[in-house]
Amino acid sequence: MGLGYIGLPTAAIIARTGAMVTGVDVTPSVVETINSGRVHIEEVDLDGLVSGVVARGNLKASLTVAPADIFVIAVPTPFTDDRQPDITYVLDAARAIAPVLKTGDTVILESTSPVGTTEQVRDLIARERPDLKLPGATRPGEQADLAIAYCPERVLPGRILVELIDNDRVIGGITPRCARKALAFYRRFVRGACVTTTARAAEMTKLTENAFRDVNIAFANELSLVADTLGVDVWEVIRLANRHPRVNILSPGPGVGGHCIAVDPWFLVAADPANTPLIRTAREVNDGKTDHVIARAAAMIEAQDGPVACLGLAFKANIDDFRESPALKVATALAARFGERVHIVEPYATTLPRAFDGTGCAADRYRHRTGNLRGDDRSGGSRHLPIGAARRASGQDCPGHARALARPKLTPMSHCTGARSGTKHNRP
Repeated sequence: MGLGYIGLPTAAIIARTGAMVTGVDVTPSVVETINSGRVHIEEVDLDGLVSGVVARGNLKASLTVAPADIFVIAVPTPFTDDRQPDITYVLDAARAIAPVLKTGDTVILESTSPVGTTEQVRDLIARERPDLKLPGATRPGEQADLAIAYCPERVLPGRILVELIDNDRVIGGITPRCARKALAFYRRFVRGACVTTTARAAEMTKLTENAFRDVNIAFANELSLVADTLGVDVWEVIRLANRHPRVNILSPGPGVGGHCIAVDPWFLVAADPANTPLIRTAREVNDGKTDHVIARAAAMIEAQDGPVACLGLAFKANIDDFRESPALKVATALAARFGERVHIVEPYATTLPRAFDGTGCAADRYRHRTGNLRGDDRSGGSRHLPIGAARRASGQDCPGHARALARPKLTPMSHCTGARSGTKHNRP
């Protein structure tokens, strides 16, 4: 259920094991693209894998739900304008599969979710299908008709196909029997360790992992601001501090982006506001760092004439995912202020997001060195953006990368902030 950045790679990996997989998505163009053996998202080696499993008949996409033995829900879980988790897509997916469920089926939620969401899925199915006995709601000695579990993904964009197989998985069941049934499914394709627990513990584990990383990135970003105020080179400070055997400071950057680290900590804050001041502050520090970058970059641009190039809009290297990207926020702010002086290069997109409409900024034309140009619009944009050749440095899992180019020389934004947050500092 859901054929996006996690759903499609997961479906293709499962199909490669020989299973017959139907991927369900609500977007007709996505279904048409996949059924033609192509992909609508950028991910290393995904196009070849999808082409192969579709050609062999192991994977097909559909707009409607069909009966199956195992249902995997991998749909978005955004937050609202007031930073409250929105599980509407999860519940919609559960509602969609309810009519075709039968005794013996397994339902697994993979979407990053607030604690208690798996139980809400169970409760919704119970309301939709009163003829089925649901786990955790049966009489003593009575066996449930369905197994319902939670197993969050733990993958890094750009390495999804590798990490879906090699990474350890935490599998939480509504009951121990639910966890065991889900475990048997994941052992079909996961080489990493599969550890079982409760659904609520598994849900909180995923949120904890990303909040932990967000807090550590916030320390590095806050340190960079202090160093800037004091006139000290933060890169030198971090390099020297990391020589301590028990210190491992990450690199500061322009903020935090992506569908996980920039979002998931708010789920913990929403669940218990009184006891999460550190997690909330980390989110505020990292969001505020992007505003700092915009101010510093604007000052650099105003200090000299000439064009400005923003190289990269996605939240990390070698992907086409703009979700919560600091680079996108920086670029749109600069475009709104400096208009036609700003040139945008994004190697993995075919259009500019609509936020650039009316700014007058230019999309520069380059040849993508992989030749992987597709005409589909994955960014929700309206202005044509030819694929560029400026490949961003690989290995970053948190920030977007934007650099300002002004005559007579290239002026990286890393001079303002460091453009590589979320990684261990190892610059010479």
